[in-house]
Amino acid sequence: MKCPICVNSMRVCFTARVLHKYSAEYEVCDSCGFLRAKEPHWLDEAYSSAIAAADTGLVGRNTMIADKIAGALYWATPTHGHGRYLDAAGGYGMLTRLMRDSGFDFYWSDKHCQNLLAGQFEYSSSLGPCDAVTAIEVMEHLVDPVEFIDDTLKLAGSDTLIFTTELYEGAVPKPDAWWYYTFATGQHIGFFKKQTLQTVGKRLGLQFYSANGLHVLSRKALEPRLLEWATGRWTAQIGARWIRRRLGSKTLSDHEAILQMAEHKPE
Repeated sequence: MKCPICVNSMRVCFTARVLHKYSAEYEVCDSCGFLRAKEPHWLDEAYSSAIAAADTGLVGRNTMIADKIAGALYWATPTHGHGRYLDAAGGYGMLTRLMRDSGFDFYWSDKHCQNLLAGQFEYSSSLGPCDAVTAIEVMEHLVDPVEFIDDTLKLAGSDTLIFTTELYEGAVPKPDAWWYYTFATGQHIGFFKKQTLQTVGKRLGLQFYSANGLHVLSRKALEPRLLEWATGRWTAQIGARWIRRRLGSKTLSDHEAILQMAEHKPE
């Protein structure tokens, strides 16, 4: 099998039990470090629910990530938060809602999940291009990450993707030594090293940056030290409150806009 990242050969490195019943082979590319489940035939079963019930960290993760993204967009990008943004594969819409509450003009899209928390703020091309796209805990779910990144940036008319996924270093982690495999849910099928994401960037003509668990692929040059500072644990938490006051939360204005839309909706 060929690696979808660098098109070099892959080799099987271990076998694991997925969804408590399927024996699955995992293969790695020794060139770029991409690690994936080989022929994951169980995905329809794994996604009988778009978001696994075992994802108990969903709320806390979104809250923490929202602060880091706010810092990255405000301090480390040219628009300083005054742009249009898309959360791709946005799940229930929690991140979109949190970012709008913080003053950012965020929109949602997801082919596989219902928008429960950011209704009326679905993205369409008629809104115009986006200054950046976020994809939180998405990359590890993809059969072909390069295709997803390319298609998503084209859809949004954007040149910057901000995303999260856990990286591994050195040798491939043993099946019982890394929690991120989540074999029991069967939804995580692709895993990356920093080198893998750098290779993705080179293939798509994007520069790669990484700081405090937040990764960026962009055609724009960013200042790595500023990104590191803006996404630091305490800087992000304190800065998010300041940014919210600076930009002005959209919580109330969104509430009023939704009520107006409902009032003028044809019966």
